[in-house]
Amino acid sequence: MEELVETIAKYLVDDPEKVSVQDMGEDDKHEEIMQLSVASDDMGKVIGKQGRIAKALRTVVKAAATKAHRQVNVEIVSNEEMAEAAGAAGAEDEE
Repeated sequence: MEELVETIAKYLVDDPEKVSVQDMGEDDKHEEIMQLSVASDDMGKVIGKQGRIAKALRTVVKAAATKAHRQVNVEIVSNEEMAEAAGAAGAEDEE
């Protein structure tokens, strides 16, 4: 699933080197969370007008996940948000 999300996202953005996908585990509904991270300048390209591209990406991923008997949810964040979250998690680990 990660490869599918990453491949689609790389075709949408101007800076494909900054695209990354992380499997964040499962939420309380037993859905896998995939976190798509792109450069902040590319956020609009991945989300699209009124969220249409993001919705289409999620639809394709859910269809592939259903075929594999899985439930997957895609979250889209900028690289800066991902770095802040990683920094906050690292600070909590040190305490």
